[in-house]
Amino acid sequence: MLDANLKNQLKAYLERVTQPIEIVASVNDSDKSREMLSLLQDIASLSSKVSVRESRDDNERKPSFSLNRTGSNMGVRFAGLPMGHEFTSLVLALLQVGGHPPKAEQDVLDQIRNLEGEFLFETYISLSCQNCPDVVQALNLMAVINPNVRHVMIDGALFQDEVSERQIMAVPTVFLNGQTFGQGRMSLEEILAKLDTGSAEREAAKLAQKDVFDLLVVGGGPAGAAAAIYSARKGIRTGVVSERFGGQVLDTMGIENFISVKETEGPKLAAALEQHVKEYEVDIMNLQRAAALVPGNDQVEIKLENGASLKAKTVVIATGARWRQMNVPGEDEYRNRGVAYCPHCDGPLFKGKRVAVIGGGNSGVEAAIDLAGIVAHVTLIEWDTKLRADAVLQRKLHSLPNVTVIMNAQTTEVTGDGNKVNGIRYNDRATGAPHHIELEGIFVQIGLLPNTDWLKGTVELSPRGEIEVDAYGRTSVPGVFAAGDVTTVPYKQIVIAMGEGSKAALSAFDHLIRITAPAEEKVAIAA
Repeated sequence: MLDANLKNQLKAYLERVTQPIEIVASVNDSDKSREMLSLLQDIASLSSKVSVRESRDDNERKPSFSLNRTGSNMGVRFAGLPMGHEFTSLVLALLQVGGHPPKAEQDVLDQIRNLEGEFLFETYISLSCQNCPDVVQALNLMAVINPNVRHVMIDGALFQDEVSERQIMAVPTVFLNGQTFGQGRMSLEEILAKLDTGSAEREAAKLAQKDVFDLLVVGGGPAGAAAAIYSARKGIRTGVVSERFGGQVLDTMGIENFISVKETEGPKLAAALEQHVKEYEVDIMNLQRAAALVPGNDQVEIKLENGASLKAKTVVIATGARWRQMNVPGEDEYRNRGVAYCPHCDGPLFKGKRVAVIGGGNSGVEAAIDLAGIVAHVTLIEWDTKLRADAVLQRKLHSLPNVTVIMNAQTTEVTGDGNKVNGIRYNDRATGAPHHIELEGIFVQIGLLPNTDWLKGTVELSPRGEIEVDAYGRTSVPGVFAAGDVTTVPYKQIVIAMGEGSKAALSAFDHLIRITAPAEEKVAIAA
């Protein structure tokens, strides 16, 4: 099951195991059960501390397996084969069940241990989903730490009957004690915040006690991370407040144009960014959404949605952008019930079905090409009279037999049966004639929208809602700088965002020097 190279890597990891692990495999006579057993036997052969036994328990999904430390009661289970993106989840679970200490802050571990009640989590994933492992790994860790928590990862492609019965049309989808708990990427801290209702209030009180920052970065994507690193290297008090560290990079599957790195994936790059920032004395305040910016003479105040406020002498705004919506009837109603924004994550759930892709740029055409290998048929709908994707992508698209391209079309409505999507309406822009296509899924790929709603009325914005900046990253508010996809700087690329973040931090540092210099030195600087 595992090749020699993977076995060698896994064997090295398993040397960190200090406690015996028992793997109990729930199997039947299916090919997938035999494949799973082969995987588990390969794992057991690599460490004397790992054993495998079979079970025909009718109460468990088949094929599935549980991990347990001998003499303990840990609720970690995998239903299906955790390969692809989930192989790392399996490795981490083996290490943690085997006694290797997890990489989590002590206060987070204490928060997990102090959870009261009974928690049965079920997470439906696809093996091609780059957002799923974060959720699986967080819940597995909780199951290892707290005996009241149990978690099972379920491969939606393997357990299609459950996916249909529970009407799951997006991954990851998490159920808690049989009820929907959440969808999409969730960090360990986000999950705990939902379970521990008093945590937000406690966190707001802690934030309110923070001293004034020399430079506060709002946003934790590539631009924000670069700004924080450049600021911290100047030796000034630096903070980063972000809704989720990594930003939209976390939702990016393949990255092949980051100079000096041949190829990587968004979550890997986001983790590397966070680790780099943590090498410096940067105060990272995650899971915090900015609500307002209040300019001042000597300080800028950033109000947060939880009621807390942070103050800084200079600010770099790097809040990035989000997927643009169609803003048509039915889109919000059927979000995650047929309307999706990540073809890599949710595509496998639409195997053998009919879907539409909205958008004819690179993202839309790439999505249509990827989906064509999974679904029965793809209809690509483009508003313009021509596709905007690169020529090589267009040639590939037109070579696919199960793809239809409709151009000069205005999407007008997402239709559904009350539970899930059943079609889409559009008008022919040339004739005005209305049309309806019957399908089961819609993937929206029409670009980005800057995250600037919270800045309206304070910082000058372009007609598209982007922050107006000059060549130094300065905004219309003294002491406030901006960088990355949230600004008017063209070409929304990771490498450009990093450069702009670095430049904004250097500009902010220069601003600090000028406002803090003694009067006689200010004259010299000005000269």
